[in-house]
Amino acid sequence: MSLRLWLVRHGPTHAKAPVGWRDLPADLSDTAAVARLRAALPQGAALVSSDLSRAVTTGDALATGPRLSHMPALREINFGRWDGVPYDQLSGEDVGLARQFWDAPGDTAPPDGESWNEMASRVQGAIDALCDAHVEDLVIVAHFGAILSVVQRAAGIAPRAAFAFTLVPLSLSRVDFLGEDQWRIERVNHRP
Repeated sequence: MSLRLWLVRHGPTHAKAPVGWRDLPADLSDTAAVARLRAALPQGAALVSSDLSRAVTTGDALATGPRLSHMPALREINFGRWDGVPYDQLSGEDVGLARQFWDAPGDTAPPDGESWNEMASRVQGAIDALCDAHVEDLVIVAHFGAILSVVQRAAGIAPRAAFAFTLVPLSLSRVDFLGEDQWRIERVNHRP
């Protein structure tokens, strides 16, 4: 039996700089888009979100079934001191480090933040626990990096290749867990 993971990126924050663990609200004023997304999800499915408010409120707007406890492990990558700082406002050694972080994601971490690989490991642990506990359908409301790390794992690709995917706010991706670390990607960045 497979478990279908319905991966939803939270509503837009309209931020013009990286947003990691900074707790910005989601703009859910496009009620038609929210309604279309809710209709595209399996009715009555359990829903879990990260504990950041933009994911929590998006999940609340979409839930039609049991609402599971929020999971901090599903948070966005921790940008540390870069959170909220536009790239063109970085200075000194941060410029080179940021270039390395984005051009060759993996083990490079922002100051006081985490690397892509650290974030992916954290998210994978949460996904594994959810896969062990659920069958059929599970809606997960999370963030750009968290969702792309699931896609990366399912596709068996490098972090840089995962960045080739686009994930707009309120988009829907679906990845199926088939068991024994077997995955199938059904869609990425779908806008119902």
